[in-house]
Amino acid sequence: MKNLIAVSLALLVGFTQAACPNQCSGHGTCGVDEVCTCYPGWGTGGNAGGDCSQRFCPYELAWVDNPTRDGDRHRYAECANKGTCDRDDGECECFPGYEGKACARQSCPNDCSGHGTCEYMKDLVFGIVYNEYYDGSTGFSGLGVGGKAWSHDYSWDQERARACVCDAGWMGLNCQERMCPYGNDVMDVIPLFDENLLTGMTGYGNEVAQVQTVTLYDADLDNTNFDTKTFAIQFTSKLNETYVTQPIMWDTTDSVLAGYIESSLKKLPNKVIDDVDVTVDSAINANGVVIDVTFTGSAVQGKQHKLEILQDECEQGCTPRISGLTNIRTFSAATLSTVEITTPGSHN
Repeated sequence: MKNLIAVSLALLVGFTQAACPNQCSGHGTCGVDEVCTCYPGWGTGGNAGGDCSQRFCPYELAWVDNPTRDGDRHRYAECANKGTCDRDDGECECFPGYEGKACARQSCPNDCSGHGTCEYMKDLVFGIVYNEYYDGSTGFSGLGVGGKAWSHDYSWDQERARACVCDAGWMGLNCQERMCPYGNDVMDVIPLFDENLLTGMTGYGNEVAQVQTVTLYDADLDNTNFDTKTFAIQFTSKLNETYVTQPIMWDTTDSVLAGYIESSLKKLPNKVIDDVDVTVDSAINANGVVIDVTFTGSAVQGKQHKLEILQDECEQGCTPRISGLTNIRTFSAATLSTVEITTPGSHN
């Protein structure tokens, strides 16, 4: 009798398991109600249940979807609603322009043509050089390198939307266009320019060179604190190529320091600055050290990117190896050190 009961129970169990569709495909358990409870990641047609024969694909915030009753958007969706799910392997097949595990990020056009990097929106910056944003106006002083990065929260797509950041010498949405050198048009007419009233540069008629003024403040308003310190200057060409000078030794004699700066700028590779005049005025501590850089060479006519001062310490394993202007003013209610264009060039 016991054997008969055991056999009957075994048959009953087998009958119960067999009642679930496809025996849940080996990816779930069969309940007494003949409904499969699928293991995580398995279902049928993108829904839970069925015979558990198909995979789910990764979910991410939808790029676009219909609003909820409350008007909410960008809910989680399979393949972020920018791709189709391959149910056999559980991987998204993204539509053109999207990529990633769940089609969660934009791809850049033509992979930036091999001449740039594809960057997230949160990593894009304003301007090419630091003082393009920190232009010396009230509240916008300071020294640094590179464009202005923002810490704003760009909400749901700040680490998803992307754009190309082109290498030096390249431009365009996909970085496929070469930047060509450019200079002043010899036939150009300068608006409101009176050649009888304006004295220009020697050898260039009445053309006026751009002058950039670098003002450096000591934290104690004692310019001699900079003595024997070393710093460097970064120059960005019109093709967005960056060049850094050799270390420049500070000297308390204005003419000597001016000579050091001028020589370092002229020694940059490829004669990117073929000629420049530098003057230094450190006579009044309260005014800081005022360095005027006049771009007189034919290769640096017209508008130039602002110079960038490398004033932070850069020691062993760093290049260029400099001690830095360690006592430079970094916080003050008054004006900080900065770089300004004090005389625009005749041509832009």
